[in-house]
Amino acid sequence: MTAAALRAHLATGLTHVCRAWAITRADGLVLGFTDHDLPLHFDGITFRADTGMSARALVQGTGLAVDNTEAMGALSDSAITEADIEAGRYDGAEVRAWLVNWQEPAQRMLRFAGTIGEIRRGAGAFHADLRGLTEALNQPQGRVYQRPCAAVLGDGQCRFNLAAVGYSETRAAETVTRGQVFGFDGLDLYDDRWFERGMLRVLTGAAAGLAGVIKHDQIRAGGARVIELWEPLRAAVAPGDMLRLEAGCDKRVETCRLKFNNLLNYRGFPFIPGEDWLLAIPRAGGDNAGGSLAG
Repeated sequence: MTAAALRAHLATGLTHVCRAWAITRADGLVLGFTDHDLPLHFDGITFRADTGMSARALVQGTGLAVDNTEAMGALSDSAITEADIEAGRYDGAEVRAWLVNWQEPAQRMLRFAGTIGEIRRGAGAFHADLRGLTEALNQPQGRVYQRPCAAVLGDGQCRFNLAAVGYSETRAAETVTRGQVFGFDGLDLYDDRWFERGMLRVLTGAAAGLAGVIKHDQIRAGGARVIELWEPLRAAVAPGDMLRLEAGCDKRVETCRLKFNNLLNYRGFPFIPGEDWLLAIPRAGGDNAGGSLAG
């Protein structure tokens, strides 16, 4: 209905149109921008006109090529900040763009829907590549036939409840080094390396909402526990910030059965032949009943 009304407005030859963008981050925050000189309001979003944000013309194809465009703007403390970009809060954020009659915002047409790709910063401004919905067609689809489990611990395929007692721990950080190494006292109830390959999630503080994959989990002399991430978190974490540690999984069938008792949902193929099977040759003697040739 709104698109038809906009087309009728464009057909008059005397138009009052502008562009509007909405960015929805993974943490749920929604920001609106417009290249009009006054704010717009629709879909429960206020599209701000004072951010200096603009976008290049949309490049869209009728085939399966990836639609793409670019958004540009000035870094602003009240809108998109350099600290938030550095922290990765806009990575993969959902983007929608409309052509809007600024006199009647109900007359609008959705021109682009996709996600934010690479973001470049410099000279007080940012440039964000926008990826269309067909970007997903560039990614592998379906299951991979491999021995390790292909599911992510706790997702819809794994179905394991990480909130179960003994598989997650929430407590304040006691020591923090470079946003990558975290120390805890009195956290020796869990086995050594229990959280290795798991997730560390920040619940409070400047880095709230960020997460990292745990590289090492070690209990040292005296019961102190040290957690190290593969990469530093991209925002400051201070002692006293609340963290959530989640148990790790190495994707082996033994771990799924013994550590998580979740073998029913294992998404790997542990009994497929390995590469050494190609070297197997028939034997004239022995048991040739179709079993393993190892011996």
